[in-house]
Amino acid sequence: MSLPNDVSAAALTPWQMYLAADPVVKAVMIALALASVASWTVLVAKSWELSRLHRGLRRARAALLDAAQLPCDSGDQALRDGAARDLIEAARSELRLCGGGFDPAGIKERIGSRLERIELAHARQWRKGVGLLASIGAIAPFVGLFGTVWGIMNSFVGIAHANATSLAVVAPGIAEALLATALGLVAAIPAVAIYNHFTRALAGLRATLGDVSASVQQSVSRDLDRPHGRAAAAVAAAR
Repeated sequence: MSLPNDVSAAALTPWQMYLAADPVVKAVMIALALASVASWTVLVAKSWELSRLHRGLRRARAALLDAAQLPCDSGDQALRDGAARDLIEAARSELRLCGGGFDPAGIKERIGSRLERIELAHARQWRKGVGLLASIGAIAPFVGLFGTVWGIMNSFVGIAHANATSLAVVAPGIAEALLATALGLVAAIPAVAIYNHFTRALAGLRATLGDVSASVQQSVSRDLDRPHGRAAAAVAAAR
């Protein structure tokens, strides 16, 4: 469809449509643009964070698999950072509290309970920022739809004021309405894709953390099953 002479093609560029938009539609467009920037910022920052955490947990798991007993403070550097350190410290703390005169099965059960709570705490911490992506993916299309409806309303108001239905009257309102719709999709689609990516990455990270936790419990079990293991484990935990 060719445009009439009184409607400039330059006036229908995205930037010109934004400049000519109603203040409400402008606010919608700005909000959606900020939401899109936030999604990509979370992608970059969270990808770096989760990659670093995954490398650290893999090193910790390898160090625990090679350890003959529960590591002490002078252990491998990989075991002195982050979740691995918290898991080991929780096991050593429980061994110190129990001393040498308690049933090994009870000690293992209490250590398992402690480690499970630590896993959940770290999993909640790792999810920070990911919920924002879910919110953007769910809300952005409706925010864009609101801008669309508002722009179409402006088109009808323009028709009423001009008492005409030419393209020159209705085009600006419809153009800004469609731009709001497009921005809603631009914000929502990447947010959903990034959210799904991080959901899978967090599941893998949680599985690796579970492996580290299991390795800690295996080390404790080996210590307790040795001759005079309860006393030896308590002494090792006190170091």
